[in-house]
Amino acid sequence: MPDLLIELFSEEIPARMQGKARDDLRKLVTDGLVEAGLTYASAGSFSSPRRLVLSVEGLTAESRPVREERKGPATTAPQQAIEGFLRSTGLTLDQLERRADKKGETFYAVIEKPGRKAPEIVAEVLDATIRSFPWPKSMRWGSGSLRWVRPLQSILCILSDEGGAHVVPLEVDGIKAGNTTEGHRFMGNGRFVVTGFDDYLVKLKRAKVVLDSAEREAAIWQGAQNLAFAAGMEVVPDPGLLTEVAGLVEWPVPLMGRIADDFLSLPPEVLQTSMKEHQKFFSVRNPKTGRIEGFVTVANIEAPDGGAVILKGNQKVLAARLSDAKFFWENDLRVAKAGMGEWVEGLKAVTFHNKLGSQAERIERIAALARKIAPLVGADAGDADYAARIAKLDLRSSMVGEFPELQGVMGRYYAQAALQENPAPDLIRGVAGSERGPGSSPGRVSAIADAARDHWRPKGESDSVPSEPVSVAVALADRIDTLTGFWAIDEKPTGSKDPFALRRAALGVIRLVLANGVRASLAGMLGQGIACHPAAGHHGMSAVLDLLSFFHDRLKVHLKDQGIRHDVIDACLAMPGSDDLLLLVRRSTALSETLKTEDGANLLQGFKRANNILAQAEQKDGVEYSFGADVKLAETDEERALFAALDQAEAAIAPAMAREDFAAAMAAMAALRGPIDAFFTAVQVNSDNPVVRRNRLNLLHRIRAVCSGVADLSRIEG
Repeated sequence: MPDLLIELFSEEIPARMQGKARDDLRKLVTDGLVEAGLTYASAGSFSSPRRLVLSVEGLTAESRPVREERKGPATTAPQQAIEGFLRSTGLTLDQLERRADKKGETFYAVIEKPGRKAPEIVAEVLDATIRSFPWPKSMRWGSGSLRWVRPLQSILCILSDEGGAHVVPLEVDGIKAGNTTEGHRFMGNGRFVVTGFDDYLVKLKRAKVVLDSAEREAAIWQGAQNLAFAAGMEVVPDPGLLTEVAGLVEWPVPLMGRIADDFLSLPPEVLQTSMKEHQKFFSVRNPKTGRIEGFVTVANIEAPDGGAVILKGNQKVLAARLSDAKFFWENDLRVAKAGMGEWVEGLKAVTFHNKLGSQAERIERIAALARKIAPLVGADAGDADYAARIAKLDLRSSMVGEFPELQGVMGRYYAQAALQENPAPDLIRGVAGSERGPGSSPGRVSAIADAARDHWRPKGESDSVPSEPVSVAVALADRIDTLTGFWAIDEKPTGSKDPFALRRAALGVIRLVLANGVRASLAGMLGQGIACHPAAGHHGMSAVLDLLSFFHDRLKVHLKDQGIRHDVIDACLAMPGSDDLLLLVRRSTALSETLKTEDGANLLQGFKRANNILAQAEQKDGVEYSFGADVKLAETDEERALFAALDQAEAAIAPAMAREDFAAAMAAMAALRGPIDAFFTAVQVNSDNPVVRRNRLNLLHRIRAVCSGVADLSRIEG
């Protein structure tokens, strides 16, 4: 069985595209080979800045012959149907077989495809792959029609076995496949011949190319840590940056430099972000001071001077970048210490949405909502109002204008500077309308400043959730204003389209509520949010109900990852208090755990049997059997045992539900499994005696009523 090696050599591939490109190359080629009738043992894909590589081991030498039979229309079918069958098979009428069956005579097509050699198939598949490769962005060059992410320079495509390596005959837009490649752009020694994947790896290493991106990442990280350790410092982990840098170099050479003293006073987040975004540098922290004092850059060449000139050039460029950051920081601090009034005025001119007003108007709504939500989360209403008014002011800062990812982080720094400089209530009251300030209390100042940083969280599913009450109040108010605002103007998510990230906002509310144990009516909070939007008009209540349904759908998605099925949630949504998300989740969790037990699963079947019999009888008789089950009319021990079990369950379930002990309530309900099973085994519900039949149907109603006090089990599937 031969092995296949493919290399697509080009100008530099953007680092962000390399990972997906590796996967796409492997999938497109291997799927194509299998579809054409070849099999293989294993496949691996690799990438570096200038090459995409696929290695396929144990490829079959040729595809097997295929014989396929297709049944066609009857020989008496209309001519149009017969011609359509001929087109689909590629045969002529005289090539079809006529076979007799029960309904007469039918056409059959026997299609035989001979086996094909691997080189022919590989060439066909690779040609199609290259021409249709799904790059996010691609380009044409020269006079050809081929599109690639960057100009494609050469194709290496060989099949190797015991007899040696053979070039696959392939030419794409004038680029003819061969058995040669080249190494590092600066340290390589020209093109060289390869005979297989192992030979390819060895010769690439000699030519100063590390093919495996994971190996490059490991080398970069180990080298950076060694340099930092030798200087008594530590590298700040950044997995995303590590992956990106590994996609920028073929022969990684980490170098460490120091940050000039002039810039050490900048916040660490500013230093990290500026170095990462502008220079792709790793930050190096002094564990004794906690400051970012150095950086690690990764060169793509082994310099004769050990990288001294490279470092000198990098430090010069870095100084220019950090000078800009320092200017932004000092200018922003000046505005913050003056009370941030300049930013407040600036937000009045920034439109949030043409139908929802300016950012300043939005902040007013968030502040009003935060004041109302504060008692529900244990926050002081005045502090929540105050925090909401200053939380987004950093959007007008120079630093956030340069680095949007620092929104909130810088807001905390600026809020602290403003509050420490001006602790009196007049700071914001005279500018933004707040009724009070935090005074000189360090705890309150810290909580309000933290809200500026934390109210943005959670930004995604992997992000942590704030727990400080003031931050939670502002975070909830922020998202509820967004959701109710877009619902008020009928700008809801549709299908896969969600331009305003409303699904993420709803999930943020859900996570904030659940993580912080917030017991509150979501409908009430949504109603308060809708009331702040005149655009909702008289449709306010319907908007709240529709938005509440949207939250329930998001909750199902959120709980699915925790193993709670959507039908279990539906069963609990049918109960009172479904707009209390914490209560709903606790009930759903308890029901889900109960249904996973043998008693719970069997009880569900018993409940459905009772419910079905009862529903059929009520429809047939035109009456509702909901009153009068009397133990005196019971004829069997099993009936009497079920009466006693229902009495016991009712006595346990009601107080358990009252104290919201759903686990106890579910356990009491699950205990009915045995008596219900015994009842159905021993008793015929539809007795010939009408009095006994009516009593037994009323007993079934008691089963339904007792179970429905916990959840609507009729909504559970299966």
